[in-house]
Order: sequence, then structure tokens, then C-alpha cells
Amino acid sequence: MQTAVNRSEAGVVEGGTGAGTDGAMLPGIDAPRSIAPRDARTLSRQFFRRLAVLEEGTHEYQYARNTLIEMNMSLVRFAAGRFRGRGDDMDDIVQTGMIGLIKAIDRFEVVREVEFTSFALPYIVGEIKRFFRDTTWAVHVPRRLQELRVELAKARDELASRLDREPTVAELATLMNIAESQVVEAQIASNGYNSSSLDAALTGDGPENGEAVLADFIGVEEEGLRLVEDYHSLAPLMAELSERDRRIIHMRFVEEATQAEIGERLGCSQMHVSRLIKRIIARLRQGMLGELGCA
Repeated sequence: MQTAVNRSEAGVVEGGTGAGTDGAMLPGIDAPRSIAPRDARTLSRQFFRRLAVLEEGTHEYQYARNTLIEMNMSLVRFAAGRFRGRGDDMDDIVQTGMIGLIKAIDRFEVVREVEFTSFALPYIVGEIKRFFRDTTWAVHVPRRLQELRVELAKARDELASRLDREPTVAELATLMNIAESQVVEAQIASNGYNSSSLDAALTGDGPENGEAVLADFIGVEEEGLRLVEDYHSLAPLMAELSERDRRIIHMRFVEEATQAEIGERLGCSQMHVSRLIKRIIARLRQGMLGELGCA
């Protein structure tokens, strides 16, 4: 039997194998992975025609199917090359793409009159994209929790379909045969899978709101942060006060003593204490305003 494939390069042997019920023969191929893509397309059509009439599970069927997989591995390598540089091991990407190739082979029908390459590539690329979607995390999460997240997602989908509502933590734990605390841990870890930019634009509820960004709606303003700059400006001014003035400020604003109580400790009137406090505060205010360039 003569084929379009160079026997010395592709490993096609005469005599063939895989006799079907109609007596037709498939060429025997010793090294299907070494066949050039163009020759693989020609041979694939021949193998698909035979695969359609062979009984699944027979030796002949397995030979035809396995040969198709190996002959078309170049499609997987081609598709995987588009994802090079994503930081993942290329072997993992190729192995994932092989799943898509096998699905395409099992679902391809010659009667559709479409090239197998055009039919298979979406399956292969789809599996690879699913691989990145399931394994790529926005932050570092331990492998144990990554795997648990996948199992949790499957359990949630199964229970939600069965119960027609969102399952509880207890129900998920029972189905997954793990502790409720592990379910909660996996749920928390799932938050690390996707991230959004704080500069992501959001549409306002009305024209008066205009365009807002995500950062406008996350967290609250810490009032204490406003005091940090004042604290650092005030510290050297406090150091310049006399011992008595610092003591008065401490009693009034730290110990929260009344002016009368301070007067009793210092041996002076409440009115005199009031004048002292006003003078000290005025000096500190003038110093801070002057330091900020406002004086």
C-alpha cells in the first residue's frame, strides 16, 4: 500500500492493521508522533472514516483512536505555544491541551465536512484556558487550599442543584466529609483567586455621582491618621515647654483633671490655672502654625 506519507520519516509500514467489519485495512504507523502536520491531516481523515464503523472497545478501535491522538499532538503543541510566558510549566499546559484533543477526537464526525484541525483547536484552547482559570490565583495560596477550593466549588454546584438554594457550611462539610472549619477556610481562601484594581471605574447611581472608582467604596477613613502629622509637629514644641507647663498640660489633657483640681495641686486659683492653660495652648498653636508656614 502506497500513501502520501514518506514511510522512512513517518514510520508507516505496509500491510496495515485494524481490519474492520468491511475488511478494509488501516496503515500500520510505528511512529505517529513524527508525522508532519500536513500528512497527519490526510491520514486523519482515513482513520476517522474507519473509526466511525469500528466497534468501540475492540483492539482495532483502540489502535485507530490512539493513532489519531498521537498524530495530532502537534495541534496541542501549537495551541500551548500561545500561552508560553504565563509562568506555568509548559508540560502541564500541554497535558491539559491533550484532554481537549481527546474530547475533540471522540466527538468529531467526518460527515460534517469540516477540517479536524478547525474542529479540535477550540476544544484544546478551551481546556487550556480552563486550566488557567482554575489554577491562577491573584495572591499566593497554599496548594492544599487551592485544591480544596476546587472541591468546594463542585460540592456547592451539586448541592445547589439538588436543594435549589445555596447550601450551608454544615451541608457542604457533610458532603465533602470534612470539618466545617475547613469549609470556611476554603471559602476565605477563594477570595484570593480574583482581584480587582482599586482604580477600576464604576458607574454612579445617578448623574450627580459621575464616574467613581472602586477605591471610593472600600474601607473607611481612619480619623487617627489625621493626628499623626500633628503629633510629630507638636512633639518638639512640647519639649521646649518648662517642666511646670508640661505638667499642667499632662494633668489637664491626659489625666483629665479639672482646673480647680490642678489649682489645688499647684497651690493657685482656678482662674490662674485657666490663664496658664490658655497661654500654653496659644504658644503651641503659634508654633505649629508657624512650622506649617501659616503664621
